[in-house]
Amino acid sequence: MKRMNDDSSTNPGRVDLVGAGPGDPDLVTLKAARLIQSAEVVVYDNLVGDAILDLIPPKVERIYVGKSAGNHTLPQEEICALLVEKAKEGKRVVRLKGGDPFVFGRGGEEIDVLIDAGIPVGIVPGVTAALGAAASFGFPLTHRDYAQSCVFVTGHLKDDSVDLNWPMLAQARQTVVIYMGIIGVEIVSARLQEAGLPGDTPAALVYRATCPDEKLFPATVATLPKVVQEEAVKSPTLIVIGQVLKLAVSGDGRQETGDRAASGIRNQIG
Repeated sequence: MKRMNDDSSTNPGRVDLVGAGPGDPDLVTLKAARLIQSAEVVVYDNLVGDAILDLIPPKVERIYVGKSAGNHTLPQEEICALLVEKAKEGKRVVRLKGGDPFVFGRGGEEIDVLIDAGIPVGIVPGVTAALGAAASFGFPLTHRDYAQSCVFVTGHLKDDSVDLNWPMLAQARQTVVIYMGIIGVEIVSARLQEAGLPGDTPAALVYRATCPDEKLFPATVATLPKVVQEEAVKSPTLIVIGQVLKLAVSGDGRQETGDRAASGIRNQIG
């Protein structure tokens, strides 16, 4: 496996898969910021906000390859080919992704192609959306009294199906975070209950965690589809399920990411 290091000079062309975090520019790592500012090409997704794009120097080539439900600027295969092409031109390329490149960010697919093409690759982790949501709204993902495990799953598979291990996800004393689950929310709600998870289990829909317009919509496993419809919840939204949501608190007196959390959440959940 061919990976780069920062002192490599034998081949100036390289690609860094960089996590931009959940949206708040203050959550971008120092290494990510340094690589963005020294890049010659930045290939970025639609979940990378304007405040983070402002870190890119004006002279840098910007290429937007964002994806949303049913609307892909470029197919994944063409994105991979683009990264290889730019790196073979001798360019320092930053592939900038919302959240973390290796948490439902297709970083695994891109790194395979780059390694096969002989391109040096670096990986910079980012704060994934689940961690941002927990920080913003004050609920832990694990807790000795409520959840001894935390599971991240995607609600949108490559073939557009929602085929998950429902019995595993319906286990007690764990937190489940579903990325890209809005489209299949009715299936998620029904299958979890069929697998034995009580319908009154606390749940929440978290929209754009850590961003200025972030919002948490309280629900239960049974009411998730109703809340999505009544509140017109749209992507990007996480579905969070588990007893830890009973601990969600207001942002009063909180600092940094958490200071924008909606008040009264604890009284609305569970």
